[in-house]
Amino acid sequence: VQLQAFGGGLVQAGGSLRLSCAASGRIFSSYVMGWFRQAPGKEREFVAAISRSGGSTYYTDSVKGRFTISRDNTKNSVYLQMNSLKPDDTAVYYCAASVSPAIVTSINRYDYWGQGTQVTVSS
Repeated sequence: VQLQAFGGGLVQAGGSLRLSCAASGRIFSSYVMGWFRQAPGKEREFVAAISRSGGSTYYTDSVKGRFTISRDNTKNSVYLQMNSLKPDDTAVYYCAASVSPAIVTSINRYDYWGQGTQVTVSS
């Protein structure tokens, strides 16, 4: 499966952005989808994941209550709505797909990656 993330940009603290990730190739609904991010000088970290059906989601603690992951299997897309953004959210955001049957958070469990989209939050 090929993934392409887009929707990043520059936003002031407290603002919102919606990231999208479009998938092509094999059946999209057969993948758990996740969002990761990598800030300058830091390792890539898990942000959020959603089950194949979209019925279950999981978030890292730092984004709970601010970010929402969703998917539309009819459009082969996954989204990350980011509200109340903070400067610490500044990073390149990546979408990823896993063949795992259940939600996973480890980078090593994801099989396909998009190219990343830059999110910059100014203070």
